[in-house]
Amino acid sequence: MAAQDNVKLEPRSLAEFDERTKREQGIDDQSPMRLRMEKFIREQQEAIVFALEQVDGKRFQQDTWTRPNGGGGLSCVLQEGNVFEKAGVNISVVYGTLPKPAIEKMRADHKTIAAEDSLDFYALGLSLVLHPHNPMAPTVHLNYRYFETMRPDGTSQAWWFGGGSDLTPSYLFDEDAVHFHRTLKEACDKHDKSYYPRFKKWCDEYFNNKHRGEARGLGGIFFDDLDASESDAENSFAFVQDCLKSFLPSYLPIIEKRKDMPFTEKEKEWQQVRRGRYVEFNLVHDRGTAFGLNVPGSRVESILMSLPLTASWRYMYEPEPKSREQRLLEVLRNPKEWV
Repeated sequence: MAAQDNVKLEPRSLAEFDERTKREQGIDDQSPMRLRMEKFIREQQEAIVFALEQVDGKRFQQDTWTRPNGGGGLSCVLQEGNVFEKAGVNISVVYGTLPKPAIEKMRADHKTIAAEDSLDFYALGLSLVLHPHNPMAPTVHLNYRYFETMRPDGTSQAWWFGGGSDLTPSYLFDEDAVHFHRTLKEACDKHDKSYYPRFKKWCDEYFNNKHRGEARGLGGIFFDDLDASESDAENSFAFVQDCLKSFLPSYLPIIEKRKDMPFTEKEKEWQQVRRGRYVEFNLVHDRGTAFGLNVPGSRVESILMSLPLTASWRYMYEPEPKSREQRLLEVLRNPKEWV
């Protein structure tokens, strides 16, 4: 970016600089990566919300918010729809300063981050969680993000992309799992055939309720530090674009097939128990939730958007042997290769 030499840009000044750039110059292939990524995920948010409204028949509530030090976001949330009990498609943009303890913690995974007492940073993310009414229809989660630290003159010091998507059913339909994973594999294989098996394994290991000894769901892909040691920024951005664009093809055929299936009260009860396990992961293990809640001035409503509207925790609840519920647990305890 064309910041003045030897001029310290505070987070708010950098945010104002970016806003002026977007307003006066627009975004093109020569723009800073953070602005190109932001433009892309805003376009994808609009496309995903539009597609989900066609499925549900109700409109998302849209809520724009800003942060005092620069940045903000757009939260699109649907509650008590025709298909989705709760659905959220949120964007957040954060300009801030990392203190030394946070820098030291991040350097464990990102050696390119400078060892400083403080660093200005930019964080951008698109997060999506869909919780359908029908227990035959799976919950799905998606998150793609970009993180950048800044030198004192406002230029990029270190960067990385992260993200992925994963499927969390209450009832297992093998063909749904195969379709979801195959769509993700096709997106990965366009860039590097090692990506899908590597990021699938990472997803299985990360989205895991270790205190329960079971995965949160059937997995998908997950990666958390696609940086300069892995690939250049242009190729990483192209990979993230293809992965995010694969979401609607991966999920829409499944929700269309399952949203109107008949179900019993007992099957609804099992869905509530499984949602309880979903909540446990998000509040106990998820690093993104912890990071968001610990950022000063964070918007709690947006961070906790991922939690379902209803869930339950039944004491010592065990499914019947050889039941569909028990089969799901077996797969969660021993993740499968779907493609």
